[in-house]
Amino acid sequence: MIKAIFFDIDGTLLTSRGRIAKSTIKAIEDAHRKGYLCGVSTARTPSSVAHILKDLHFDLFITCNGQLVYTKEQMIYAQPFEQKVLTEIVTYADEHSRQMILCGKEHSAGSWTMRLSQSTWMLPFARFIPGWFPIRKLKLLLQKHSPNRRKQRYANLAILQEPIYQCVLLSAEYETGKLEAALPNCDFKRSNPYSVDIVPKGSSKLVGLKFLTAHLDIKLNEVMVFGDHLNDIEIIQGAGVGIAMGNASTSTKQAADYVTKTNNQDGIADALRHFQLINE
Repeated sequence: MIKAIFFDIDGTLLTSRGRIAKSTIKAIEDAHRKGYLCGVSTARTPSSVAHILKDLHFDLFITCNGQLVYTKEQMIYAQPFEQKVLTEIVTYADEHSRQMILCGKEHSAGSWTMRLSQSTWMLPFARFIPGWFPIRKLKLLLQKHSPNRRKQRYANLAILQEPIYQCVLLSAEYETGKLEAALPNCDFKRSNPYSVDIVPKGSSKLVGLKFLTAHLDIKLNEVMVFGDHLNDIEIIQGAGVGIAMGNASTSTKQAADYVTKTNNQDGIADALRHFQLINE
């Protein structure tokens, strides 16, 4: 029996226009009234999540790809980078003139270009980016000609005095092997084709979910999870019921128990009705 439902945000809760569909809002409200715990499982930071979900009732939060896990009342799990590992990441980004964001609990700092691209009001424009967009050439262009290209750009950031839970690097998928070799103490999670989320080794949304379910005294097979991209695969496979959105990557769909309609076609409401968690 399902007791908790978790939703990824980008590509799942949010439509391609960066909004939460009315059907999704109603479906989540209906599920909550029926007694289901509702939560998010996202690569986004707590501050970003709070802004997006300000008008919705959510009970549980898995953020920064599982690095910060909390309820409305208390923090359950917080796993920042060890200082040595964080230094390795910052040194790599500085030496290679990379575009990167460092994510703390309350705020983020780093590449202005990337922070702008990750803002919710930019999402409506993202759907116009073609699949053949030359991310490799953009990365090289920014490495050579960025106005912020300077030594120790990231090493001098004040945010490094705080715990850092995740770093986001402008990077196409072809670079994954290279990054794994350069930063062996990290894991790499992808929630879009253009950047990679860097987290401490052994981290994932599923790890965060395990801490949360243990705290709530519920089992993983009593959890339903919605997602759409590569960083959702592990948690979709680990939950009792894993649902891929119709707009999900092929790998994510293959990992799921059920593929619903897209984020633009009332996919969340469709799946909750299919599993009879809400009424028609």
